[in-house]
Amino acid sequence: MEKRHKFAICISASEEMLLTPRKIYEVLADEKAERSEYIRIIDDEGEDYLYPKKYFVFVSVPQDVEKALLQTL
Repeated sequence: MEKRHKFAICISASEEMLLTPRKIYEVLADEKAERSEYIRIIDDEGEDYLYPKKYFVFVSVPQDVEKALLQTL
């Protein structure tokens, strides 16, 4: 079975953060971060970084949409 990716939409960001409100981000697995209410995402500079989980809403997408997102992110 093919590994599914996780995605989240940014719902809050301050100017100093490398995030864009309403943008979809890929979420990377990081169990330690999740226990601390953070998630690891690929930010607007293309780097993986920890951000507060409360700044995002997780979304489920169909497999064809997931494939399209991975090509554009």
